[in-house]
Amino acid sequence: MSGLMHALLNATNYRNPFLRTLLPSIGLAYGLQAAVALPSILAQSERFYDASGSITYIACTALSLYLPTLRARYAAGVLHTLPAWPSLLGSLASKGGPNAWNWRQVVLSAAVTIWAARLGSFLLSRITSEQGRDSRFDTIRFSPAKFLGAFFAQATWVSLCLLPVLALNSIPAPALAALPALALTDILGLLLFAGGITLEATADAQKSLWMKEKKEKRHSEDFLTRGLWSRSRHPNYFGESTLWTGLATAAAGVMLSGVGQAGMGFGGGAAGKLGALAMAGVSPAFVTFLLLKVSGVPMSEKKYDERYGDREDYREWKRNTPMFVPKL
Repeated sequence: MSGLMHALLNATNYRNPFLRTLLPSIGLAYGLQAAVALPSILAQSERFYDASGSITYIACTALSLYLPTLRARYAAGVLHTLPAWPSLLGSLASKGGPNAWNWRQVVLSAAVTIWAARLGSFLLSRITSEQGRDSRFDTIRFSPAKFLGAFFAQATWVSLCLLPVLALNSIPAPALAALPALALTDILGLLLFAGGITLEATADAQKSLWMKEKKEKRHSEDFLTRGLWSRSRHPNYFGESTLWTGLATAAAGVMLSGVGQAGMGFGGGAAGKLGALAMAGVSPAFVTFLLLKVSGVPMSEKKYDERYGDREDYREWKRNTPMFVPKL
């Protein structure tokens, strides 16, 4: 195993720091999804689809954070003097340096991990309670090619969403020590993330409680119009878009700086900054596009329109409740 790891590290030891982090992380995303896809295709089951996505997010984030130390340890292995592993807690108070990450790398990586663990456990619990079936897969679970395509689509989703965090983690921590201790983009980004994940988690909890009460026959409502769901028809999706906007904002503040440009191996000119801005922006843009145009809002709206579209109470809720951005 160590020989294989050494070979992979050598094969991806590019001169450009960003590529040294990006390509192994993307390779891991597709590798993990392929590993889960095979038994899922054989069993014709999507039970672990969402959970595998969350695990892939966490694994790719961790790899991007630890890659510089892994490379240093393998390079120093012949001398039998291995660099110490960075201290996670120690890095929270560090601007960056030997054996430490910059606090931004730790906080943004932890934010992704917290989001992925929460959402993954929630989705796994939901599909388990629904006998392991997800209506999104009704037309593809019996087609190996389409089912594999869904897993590879998830790997692409992970790769695009993680771009800002992967870029931040690719910058050598000692270089990040030159940044101010705290910037406006740090504050704005973290506030957006905190607000977004709180909104998403609260909306999910309200819907889970509503479904539980419906099964217990404590109400006879056919669709949820209380709590956050009275402010937006899809408050959980709005929270998802908001939290990724926050992560991208915090990362972009570093990526657009002179320190960030040099640390990623970019030129620092207009082209380099435009590329950094595009890499940061693609994450929330892609998430929001998926939610609004592909698998989130359209599928949910279509399902409920078909069921309740002829009912006046449903039509009134749609007229008075924004689709995405909650009303105040």
